[in-house]
Amino acid sequence: MLNLVTVAFAQVQQAAPAAQSAAQPGGGSMWTSFFIPIIAMIVIFYFLLIRPSQKKEKDRKKMLEAVQKGDKVITVGGIYGTVVNVKPEENIIVLKIGDGTKVDFAKSAIQSKVS
Repeated sequence: MLNLVTVAFAQVQQAAPAAQSAAQPGGGSMWTSFFIPIIAMIVIFYFLLIRPSQKKEKDRKKMLEAVQKGDKVITVGGIYGTVVNVKPEENIIVLKIGDGTKVDFAKSAIQSKVS
């Protein structure tokens, strides 16, 4: 029994240096095979997730800057109204949501313009 263990141990030690030299012939293949998929995932995430959301936010900011008196808008809460007044220094928009009903909203609460 002891003889089988020493034979197995000797075979493992002889195979280990051969496996190490075969795994790294150029010395850096492990690093290359590790970093290329990670870099590819970062690029994919950028083009599929980050870039479109940045573009959408940029377009939303441009729309908020262009809001003026008389525009029909919808708020984030789902309220439709007509812009009565814009207070750019306070970032407040006054909306008329019914007959004689005017409500102040934060400029950031406007979701989109309604055609």
